[in-house]
Amino acid sequence: MISSLSGRVKNITPNYLVIDIGGFGVQVNVPPRISSSAILGNALELHTYLVVREDSLTLYGFTDISDRSFFELLLSVTGVGPKVAQSILAVNNANYVANAISKSDMKMIESIPGLGKKGAQRLVLELKDKVSIYLTTDLANDNPISGQLEAALVGLGYSSKESKLILADIAPELNAKKLDLPTALKLALQSKGALNK
Repeated sequence: MISSLSGRVKNITPNYLVIDIGGFGVQVNVPPRISSSAILGNALELHTYLVVREDSLTLYGFTDISDRSFFELLLSVTGVGPKVAQSILAVNNANYVANAISKSDMKMIESIPGLGKKGAQRLVLELKDKVSIYLTTDLANDNPISGQLEAALVGLGYSSKESKLILADIAPELNAKKLDLPTALKLALQSKGALNK
């Protein structure tokens, strides 16, 4: 399983990026919100999910590890394949979609291309009790380094759920100051959530 990759952005299209890794161009399908913010020649790390089919191998990538995890959860829903799962995360991140599912916001969910009314109902029915770990405070979610911070915590051995709880715990302080990643990580490790592990 290829769980992440890092390299320079070689080509950008609305639905995929080509990442140059040691002279090899690797095509990774990404949501438009990621491709629209990518910059040619810049280094980029993506958390990936490999879909294996009889006639193809397709990589799906996300800048935030929680989006990749949520993508995998979406694939567990009856009738939701990789393209629909990517469409669900095309404009909004895991926290936003999980919030809509937890509140049964059918208007928002039905507006997702490729899902429809029945698909939206299935999504809510099958996932409503499973999305709580993706719900973080809006403050934590809006911070640009929250995704990197969560990935760093997971890398240090915290589960995705524990990482989200730590992020929620430090959200007010994280947003009150413009912290760099090392300082934010130190703050996270000193939080109640981290110390109670």
